[in-house]
Amino acid sequence: MENNKTNNRRGKKNFRRKGNRPKPEFDQKMVDLARVTRVVKGGRRFAFRATMVIGNRKGKVGYGVAKGPDVSTAISKAVAIAKKQMQEVKRTNTTISFEIKKKLGAAKILIKPAKKGRGIVAGGAMRSVLELAGIKDVVAKSMGTSNKINVVRATISALEELSLPMVKQGVQSKEARSATKKEVKKVVSKKTEKKAEGKPVASKKSVANKTTKKSEEKPVAKKAEKKEAGKKSKDTKTEKKDEKASAKK
Repeated sequence: MENNKTNNRRGKKNFRRKGNRPKPEFDQKMVDLARVTRVVKGGRRFAFRATMVIGNRKGKVGYGVAKGPDVSTAISKAVAIAKKQMQEVKRTNTTISFEIKKKLGAAKILIKPAKKGRGIVAGGAMRSVLELAGIKDVVAKSMGTSNKINVVRATISALEELSLPMVKQGVQSKEARSATKKEVKKVVSKKTEKKAEGKPVASKKSVANKTTKKSEEKPVAKKAEKKEAGKKSKDTKTEKKDEKASAKK
C-alpha cells in the first residue's frame, strides 16, 4: 500500500511538470504603478494606473498606460494597449547605428552606440525600454523631467528615428550633395568667364565698401533736407508777422 501511495505521488508530480504554461510572446515590465483618485459628488473614487513596457528582445517594443479598480486589471489593460502600439527598432548587431537626440515635452533623451560587451548604461525607465527592444550595448541619458511616462514616450520615439531615412534626420543624400556641387561649379565658371572677357568681377570687399558709402551718404542728405525745410518754415512765419503788423497800421 505504501509503495502504491509513493508511486501515485510521483505520477502527480510528473503530470504537473508536463503541464507547464507556454512562454508569452512578449516579455513585460512594469515601469510605474500609481494610485489615482477621482472626485465625485459622493466623495472620492480610488483607482490604479499602470505603465507597462513590453517587447520580444528582437527589435519590437511598445508601451501602454491604463487605469483600473485593481492592480491586475490595470496591468492587463496596459499590456493590451501596448500590443496595439508596437514599434520596430532597427539595430546593428547589438547596438544602434548612430547617436540620437530627442526632445518630447520636458523630456530630453540622448542615446549613443557602444562597443560590444559594454552593456546598457542607462537607468530607470530607459533601461527597461532598451532591454526589451533587444539593444544590448548602448549608453543613454535622460535629462529634464523625471516623469517615467514621458521618458518612456521619448525613448520609443527616439528609437523610431533609427528606421527613418537619413535625409529626414538632417543628413544630405548623394543626389542633394551632387546638386549642390553642380551649383557651385556654375558660379565658379561664370566668374572665370567674366575674367576672360575682361569684365570686373565684384569681390566681397568692393561690395562691402559700396554698401558703407551708401549708408554714409543717406544720413548727410537727410540732414541737409531738414535744414532747408526749417529755413522755409522760418521765412513763412516772418512773412505772416509782417502782414499782420501792416494790417494793424
